[in-house]
Amino acid sequence: MTSRERVQAAFAHSQSDYPPCDYFYTPEIHHALLQHFGVTQEDKVRDLLGTDIRYINPPYIGPPLPKYDDGSTMDIWGIRKKPLPNEYGDYAEPVNFPYASWKTVEQAEQFTWPDPDWFDYCAIPELCKQYPDFCIASGSFSVQDFINGVAFGRGVEQVLIDIALGDPLYLYIVEKRHRFYLEVIERVLKAAKGRIDLVLCGDDFGSQRGLLISPEKFNLLFAAKKQELFNLIHHHGAKVSHHCCGSSLKLIPRFIEIGMDAVQTIQPQAAGMNPYSLKQQFGEQLTLHGAVDVQGWLQFANPDEIEKEVYQLMDIVGAKGGYILSPSHNIQPDTPLENVLALYGAVAKYRGEKSRF
Repeated sequence: MTSRERVQAAFAHSQSDYPPCDYFYTPEIHHALLQHFGVTQEDKVRDLLGTDIRYINPPYIGPPLPKYDDGSTMDIWGIRKKPLPNEYGDYAEPVNFPYASWKTVEQAEQFTWPDPDWFDYCAIPELCKQYPDFCIASGSFSVQDFINGVAFGRGVEQVLIDIALGDPLYLYIVEKRHRFYLEVIERVLKAAKGRIDLVLCGDDFGSQRGLLISPEKFNLLFAAKKQELFNLIHHHGAKVSHHCCGSSLKLIPRFIEIGMDAVQTIQPQAAGMNPYSLKQQFGEQLTLHGAVDVQGWLQFANPDEIEKEVYQLMDIVGAKGGYILSPSHNIQPDTPLENVLALYGAVAKYRGEKSRF
């Protein structure tokens, strides 16, 4: 089977030659792999790891985005992020919170919101031609992202208060994000003419122990917008993989009802998110995308333990389709490089392939 056929089988919940795999990374891990393999392109890393999905998005052609002397940069939403150091590397965090002072919708209306015309959709066909045998994905985990995406500009606490109160100002910002991404994704899918198989989107609805918001609030504020995006994607023959950190167990039945094809992340240490249990409960209705634990397990497991877990995930969670093996989140920078290589080496061994590294 080709990689594309393998991913299609996963979403069709049918048995393939073996489950597909994917790769999500922090910059530190990706840089280490580039150096280790002696390559300069992300696709080369994915080729060597043996992954089945390639990612494309339209090039940005909008107004220049400011860069600052302190290393911070401005994104299309007016959010200025600066790399802040931690024990193992750094992480870009918002530093300006441009929406925080707003009190009225009229103030939000004066802001310069991004325009879908800021992207070159004409480039999409040529990008697709690079990957004739791979599953092609577009979008990102920031597509929609009604909680984190707004919190970067307004603050986490304020956004949670906004959700609780149904604040009209917050709902205005959510609608701006929703309409923007609907148009961008539709234009990408139209340009691809059926060649894009998968669209990424996201929102973090869970904490480690349970939901951040109630199912009732999800239904009231977000479900219809999620469904509108999912319907658009399905209309163009593609599938949806929706990122959701933490424990989303209590929302999964609703996710399925509104058309979510896959939930991405699957953090085994979050309450109710054990992938083997989720497979039993939802395996015929939802594809699981993730499940290799990066919340401490991959950092400290030995190669034999990594191989054993990869084989179990492939055999049990991957049975009759419905699974894409990948890290449960971006591989964290404190992960030994040999453990990253052991993960993808185990995938190659399971497939009966000679390791590419």
